Amino acid sequence: MPAHPFSQVPIFKHWDSVATTDPTQIAAWWAQAPYNVAIACRPAGLVVIDLDPAHGELAPEQWARRGARHGRDVLRLLAHDLGESDPLDTYRVCTPSGGEHRYFRAPRDVALRNTVGTLGWHIDTRAQYGCIIAAGSIRRIHGALRLYRPVHPLRPVAPLPLWLVAALTPPPAPPPRPLVASGIVVPSRRATAYAAAAVQGETAKVRDARVGTRAHTLFVAAIKLGQIIGCGWLDERDVVDALLTAAARHEGVGRWTRGESLHHIENGITRGIREPRVITDAA
Repeated sequence: MPAHPFSQVPIFKHWDSVATTDPTQIAAWWAQAPYNVAIACRPAGLVVIDLDPAHGELAPEQWARRGARHGRDVLRLLAHDLGESDPLDTYRVCTPSGGEHRYFRAPRDVALRNTVGTLGWHIDTRAQYGCIIAAGSIRRIHGALRLYRPVHPLRPVAPLPLWLVAALTPPPAPPPRPLVASGIVVPSRRATAYAAAAVQGETAKVRDARVGTRAHTLFVAAIKLGQIIGCGWLDERDVVDALLTAAARHEGVGRWTRGESLHHIENGITRGIREPRVITDAA
């Protein structure tokens, strides 16, 4: 899948479905421009740990006092604290900015998502609906062209260590329970189906939002789901998690961050809860 020349940004928005290994399509793309290569993680069966340098930023106290200056230091310390070895024995790529990408095979039975700082300071991950710029690509840094360079080109991609699988696995959904709307107890099965349909519809809009519309789309989706939270049909924590997961595919695209997603989600939910949806027929 192509990314803009000398850039980290894929030329397609829906890279998860556009990515291909078809040599004819790839040749057609490269006939247009000297594109970089981006790998869509889900179809490739990958989880990539993205470790970034500090670039002058001071580490949080919990890491600074242990000498951490880079995301790779934090990952090593996390492994040490759990009695595990630093996960170095896999395919690795040094990035032009001084970072490092560690490639792992995704677990078959767990759907992992993109994260920003979930594991620790300056550690991001790319998994479902994420992509990573591949080795051999080029980026312009302060006017100079620099390469995404593999550390050991022939080293195979290792399975994601179990301790990282556990750390990155989303929390389980709470069990179904009777929900109350406008003072009337709604049958659990019907309430669950209604709530699930609402979440599915709004999160789909967030995932598909175009650059320039993402903030508004996410804010409105949070308002609508907040209105359902306000009448007792949804749990606020579940809604935040669902919207963050939907918005995760935009992280790193056009400077979009997890913090920006959370800002719009919290504001929208707060407003929606103040204006709960009125339910008049629970039959």
